[in-house]
Amino acid sequence: MHDIRRARTYSFAALLFLACAPAARVEPAAPPSPGDEAAPAPAETITAEAPAHAIIPTPAQLDFTGGPPFTLSAETAIGVETTDSAAASVGEYLAALLRPSTGFNLPIHPVAEVPAQGSIRLRLGGDASLGEEGYRMEVSAGGIELTAAAPAGLFYGVQTLRQLLPPEIEHDYNGPLRDATITVPAVTIVDRPRFAWRGAMLDVARHFFTVDEVKEYIDGLALYKINVLHLHLSDDQGWRIEIRSRPRLTEVGSVTQVGGGPGGFYTQEDYAEIVRYARSRFITIVPEIDLPGHTNAALVAYPELSCGTRPPALYTGTDVGFSTFCVDNPGTYELIGDVLRELAQLTPGDYLHIGGDEVEALTDEEYARFVGRVHQVVTDLGKRAVGWDEISKARLDSTTLVQLWAGKSVANALRQGAKIVVSPASRVYLDMKYDEHTELGLSWAGLTDVREAYDWDPANFLDELSEENIAGVEAPLWAETLRNLPSAQYMAFPRLPGVAEIAWSPQAKRNWEDYRARLAAHAPRWRILGINYYRAPEIDWR
Repeated sequence: MHDIRRARTYSFAALLFLACAPAARVEPAAPPSPGDEAAPAPAETITAEAPAHAIIPTPAQLDFTGGPPFTLSAETAIGVETTDSAAASVGEYLAALLRPSTGFNLPIHPVAEVPAQGSIRLRLGGDASLGEEGYRMEVSAGGIELTAAAPAGLFYGVQTLRQLLPPEIEHDYNGPLRDATITVPAVTIVDRPRFAWRGAMLDVARHFFTVDEVKEYIDGLALYKINVLHLHLSDDQGWRIEIRSRPRLTEVGSVTQVGGGPGGFYTQEDYAEIVRYARSRFITIVPEIDLPGHTNAALVAYPELSCGTRPPALYTGTDVGFSTFCVDNPGTYELIGDVLRELAQLTPGDYLHIGGDEVEALTDEEYARFVGRVHQVVTDLGKRAVGWDEISKARLDSTTLVQLWAGKSVANALRQGAKIVVSPASRVYLDMKYDEHTELGLSWAGLTDVREAYDWDPANFLDELSEENIAGVEAPLWAETLRNLPSAQYMAFPRLPGVAEIAWSPQAKRNWEDYRARLAAHAPRWRILGINYYRAPEIDWR
């Protein structure tokens, strides 16, 4: 937890109440029970609802052509670039999404063999200026043509197509739309992201989330074109990743969590499955080992490396700042080297997050020297370092990403050529309470309703920031009070889609009144998907 108002503390009893508080679970519609007999439903036409569209993030360019819509039918086929395995997987993803609810076969063929008439065709090529994540989609009565320069663009185009289809398309049981006429409006969309880094963070250290829970969270991110999942894998309360050269980290450091409880950790096979699943949805996993503070769980396993203000012991509270590695002990860097080496081998993405926040037990000189050494370890492993904005006090290089959370100056980072991931606690910390009545979450950074999380521009957040020196935007979700996926979803939705739009859509295309109308139309989709959400009073929910 980042807590810039240090005086605030939380009792175990209060935290246990918050963790156990009901999160107003929204249940998905149940499939019909076996043997139930029902009269056939009358045919109905289901189309995208008002406003003009409900796509989140809103596309860079969207034009309704006024022509007749495309009708999805039993004769529809999907054409894919079978010579590119990643592109072919997008076609399989689309078919798997549409088949259960429609009952259609939706066969997949090489795109060159599928006629444009009556088909959905996913093609590589087109406008190179759209980059690897942009796409162009043309929908007419004759068919749907989706083109992109790279498979990621096809995937993001599919998420837009998904949102042009009725929410009922999300049902994963057989045929709820079998008797419906399913149409997609005639439209031309040309779209690409504003920022390359469109992130969310999940804190699995304060409360442990299972592999399946993380995968379900990833599915929610994918719907909104988020492409980074930052996993906070270690903190004072728990160490969550197996390091085979250092087994005591999990044997000793993983066994608890905030408020008590069993804790847990990911085996290397578990972590590889999370990485694989995320990659299938074009999401990069960025693992964080928070250093040199927030390290009590590691120091319980290796107490000889502790120079904190308290002796290492299993910890289930929420106070911060008391733990740190000894920066002059060679064993510290041997341990960190082992951890980061194994993590780098497990992580195909470019980044390792080294934390760096809320270190009270070191001088500025000691802190800067430590960060410099660990930064070099990351670089030597062929990765790029990411850290919270405090690492700006150390020597960095132009490959570094600095994650701004406290709203402090990042001028020193920018002078060194680093770029900024913008994550202001007062705007996009999803664990902040919506209002004073919210049972879950914290409030040290203030209360953050849906509009406050949406209605701001990263390029204007600090005087030093501009479009050119921002790598992207990320929404952290800290888990002191969140002990399961429904509670995490309740705090993330409906704010997370707005952060996704900030990161993807051009600033000139964003408008609160338009957005709140589009957001309201997503509630039926979330209910079908089983995504728990907060019915924010500023939204006219459907």
